[in-house]
Amino acid sequence: MPEKLALVTPPYLLLLIAASLICLPESISQRSPTYLGFLSDATDCPPEDYYDYIIVGGGTAGCPLAATLSEKFRVLVLERGGIPYGDPNLMSPDGFLTTLMEVDDFDSPAQTFTSEDGVHNARGRVLGGSSAINAGFYSRADQDFYRRSGINWDLKMVNQSYNWVENAIVFRPDLKNWQSTVRNALLEAGLNPYHGFSLDHVVGTKIGGSTFDSSNTRHSSADLLNYANPPNIKVVVHATVERVLLTSSSSPANPGKKLSASGVIFRDQTGLYHHAMVQNNGEVLLCAGALGSPQLLLLSGIGARPYLASWGIPIAHHSPYVGRFMYDNPRNGISILPRLPLDHSLIQVVGITSSGFYLEAASNIVPFTSRARPVFVTVATLMEKIVGPLSSGSLRLASTDVRLNPIVRFNYFRNPIDLELCVNGTRKIGDVLRSRSMGGFRFRQWFSGARDFRYVGPALPRDESSDEQMREFCRRTVSTIWHYHGGCLVGKVVDRDLKVIGIDALRVVDGSTFAVSPGTNPQATLLMLGRLSVKGYIVGSISCGLLHRTGETVRMAAEEENALIELPHKKIKIKRFVVGRAINSRSHHCEMCPSPCKIHKQWEFEDWAPRTSNPPPPSLMPGVATARCSLSVTNNVHQLLSS
Repeated sequence: MPEKLALVTPPYLLLLIAASLICLPESISQRSPTYLGFLSDATDCPPEDYYDYIIVGGGTAGCPLAATLSEKFRVLVLERGGIPYGDPNLMSPDGFLTTLMEVDDFDSPAQTFTSEDGVHNARGRVLGGSSAINAGFYSRADQDFYRRSGINWDLKMVNQSYNWVENAIVFRPDLKNWQSTVRNALLEAGLNPYHGFSLDHVVGTKIGGSTFDSSNTRHSSADLLNYANPPNIKVVVHATVERVLLTSSSSPANPGKKLSASGVIFRDQTGLYHHAMVQNNGEVLLCAGALGSPQLLLLSGIGARPYLASWGIPIAHHSPYVGRFMYDNPRNGISILPRLPLDHSLIQVVGITSSGFYLEAASNIVPFTSRARPVFVTVATLMEKIVGPLSSGSLRLASTDVRLNPIVRFNYFRNPIDLELCVNGTRKIGDVLRSRSMGGFRFRQWFSGARDFRYVGPALPRDESSDEQMREFCRRTVSTIWHYHGGCLVGKVVDRDLKVIGIDALRVVDGSTFAVSPGTNPQATLLMLGRLSVKGYIVGSISCGLLHRTGETVRMAAEEENALIELPHKKIKIKRFVVGRAINSRSHHCEMCPSPCKIHKQWEFEDWAPRTSNPPPPSLMPGVATARCSLSVTNNVHQLLSS
């Protein structure tokens, strides 16, 4: 019978609580980041200011989004937390679990919460968001994610955005003893082939990327702010956004009243309120995460009408699915004591199956007994995560105070298919434990002489062939791997370009729009999404809307410097325009140009054509084309200016 370490604390909490006792060095060596030059505290903000884009949440997607937009626009980033730089627990992998335990209600880098399922969880509250507190594992999304997400994807631009992120903050990890053992054991357990180091999602066993460099220093999404255009960006920390400001808008193309995001109201640490307003037809971009973005929409009066009324929140727009379809990927596993000390390691190796689950591992040096006289031991963990859970829950407000966590229920294993995936995944853990590579981790038992593992917390059921015992193990040991998502799903709350349905100038750019978590770990995809959103959705859709109203004729010179676009109310010069055939492009229905106008300084569309696939008639003047809206264009736009 396997030995178990006697614990007072519930087993699934052991590692987190024990790790909170770890003491790290006071400082981690790192060069001061460039972004400190355009960073300020909310208390230093004026009562009101104007920006082209306001980003709520300087997290995993928000920081690359801000850096990219700042190339040509005036951008404000509002982050409710502080900065990660200089915090030894955040900057080193050794502080991972400590960060998740050393929390307070309003200021710690991690804000913990417990779902109504009874599972402890955490969200980022620091510049860099969850990328500043996570395990650092980096792996691209699986191909099925792009199909299931509902988002408009340009896969060429997706890859370009991944590359931009990877060149800046992704590194190849150096495998230590536990990770090397797990890699070999996964292969023995049948998780083939071996791909070595790969950032792609591939079935088999691989080493993924890491946002910790060779000196074990973390590089979060905040580091991508170093690539911003300093004159165009302002990053404000300790700025708690309380709601989005909405105003009525109408246009000749949309004569009826429609709400538009005009800015946000935020509070600093002294309690003073500030207004940040959009200008030049800009937008408010919510990047507050799977809990924060639906919470902010509800507090702004965007949600189910009866529910908002029950809280006394003025109803701005009836959107019944805000906060619905919340998912979390269940994590189950075992922890063992090794015979010899192991190096500390976070997730570096992953076994990817086509059967609906992934296997990962970590090892942590933790103190037992007491803080004053600790006995340090290593705990090695094997875990499985199920893919694309079908069970979903919901989010609702706990208070109208945005600083307090909303109430969340994920309904783990409500769908029996999820439970069967967990059973299969935990059985595969058993296969890994029985591999030859794991033999060195077994202890000889005192009386029988047999060799077995010493478990910290629950062991796998003795009869792994029993479906009921395995199901009970899954239910009893379920925990999170911090990959929760949903609450603002595409087609329910936002459209395929991430615009909030029914509200102008408001988008959600984060994991709350995902119906399924991408790949083994979502960090890479969220970083990519921040970069991609500018190139693919935000600038592209704005530029299209600035041309002309549907059905109006526009004259444009082709491939000619300083050509003219003739609109019904003015003429605008452009630098260059390429006439071609639209291939693999999206169709945009344009509206009357708002004032003041913006237009491309440099057109870099791959192709252009009228919405009908016919080319311009040959009878037109040389170099001049006549077309009617809509235009089908690819959104590879880099420069805009006011006319």
